[in-house]
Amino acid sequence: MLRRLSLTQPDSFEFTPKNLAWAQAQMTKFPEGRQQSAVIPLLWRAQEQEGWLTRPAIEYVADLLGMAYIRALEVATFYFMFQLHPVGRIANIQICGTTTCMICGAGDLIAVCRDKIAATPHTLSADGNFSWEEVECLGACSNAPMAQIGKDYYEDLTAEKLAGLIDALAAGQVPVPGPQNGRFSSEPLGGPVALAALKGTGEELNASASLAVRLRDTVKRIDGTEAPILTPWQRRPDAATDDGDPADEPRPSEGRPADKTGITEQEAAGTSAGRPQSAREPAGQPADAKDTQ
Repeated sequence: MLRRLSLTQPDSFEFTPKNLAWAQAQMTKFPEGRQQSAVIPLLWRAQEQEGWLTRPAIEYVADLLGMAYIRALEVATFYFMFQLHPVGRIANIQICGTTTCMICGAGDLIAVCRDKIAATPHTLSADGNFSWEEVECLGACSNAPMAQIGKDYYEDLTAEKLAGLIDALAAGQVPVPGPQNGRFSSEPLGGPVALAALKGTGEELNASASLAVRLRDTVKRIDGTEAPILTPWQRRPDAATDDGDPADEPRPSEGRPADKTGITEQEAAGTSAGRPQSAREPAGQPADAKDTQ
C-alpha cells in the first residue's frame, strides 16, 4: 500500500528538552557510528509528542541521527504504526476490522465513527478533536469487537458503548479501559471455568486496566516526564582492550593439545562428579575427551 505524507504540514518540529534528553540516551545504546539504529524509537517519540508524524519531525530525527532524509522517510512510510496525517487532538480511534471483530460487530463500531467523527478514515472531526481508522488484528480476539484508543484497549464493545466512550473523552474524562461488559479479562462470557472459586476475590480490574487507571495516561502525549531516563548499559565497565598480553591469548586444554576442532581451555567442556556416567561420557572424563589424542 502506498503511503504518502499529508499535504498539510507544520513549519517546524523539535523535541521538548526532556524528550530530547530521552532521545540522546537511546542513541547511546548503539556503537559509535551506528546511531541510525535508533530511528524507530525516535520517530515513535516524535509521533507521541505531536500526535502524528510530520515531515519536519522526520527530517529533525534524520538530522539528529546523521541520516539522509529519504532513509528516515522510508522507515516512516513502511510501518503502519506511524500516522502520516493529522489525528484528533483528543484521540485517534483504531477499530479492529479483522475476521473475529468483523464477525462480532466491528462494522457497527465503524458506523459510529462515521457518524460521530467523520465519514472517512484519517479525517479530523469538525472540531478537530477526533479521528478514526480501521486497523488489522490487534490480538484481542476473545474480546471482540474492540478498539484501541491511545495506548489502551477497549474491549467487548457495542455501538452504544463506543458512542459513550467518545462522548466521555470529548467531555475530558478518561474512561476505564479493558472489557466494557463486566468481564475481568478474557475468560468465557459465562464466567471462568478454571479456578472459578477465586472469582471476585482478587483485584477489581485486570493488571493492564489497573495500571492505565493508576497512570491515567491513556490519551496523554509523551513529553518526557512519565518515567526517569534509565541507561543501565552505560554503567558497565569499559570493554576489555587487546594489550598484547600473551596471558590473554587462547590456550590449549591443560596437559593435552587442542583436539581436531581446535577446542581451547576456555572453550573445553567441563566435567562434574555429579554427572551421570554414560558410554558417551565416562566418569571423570571431559565431554570432549573422546576426540582428543
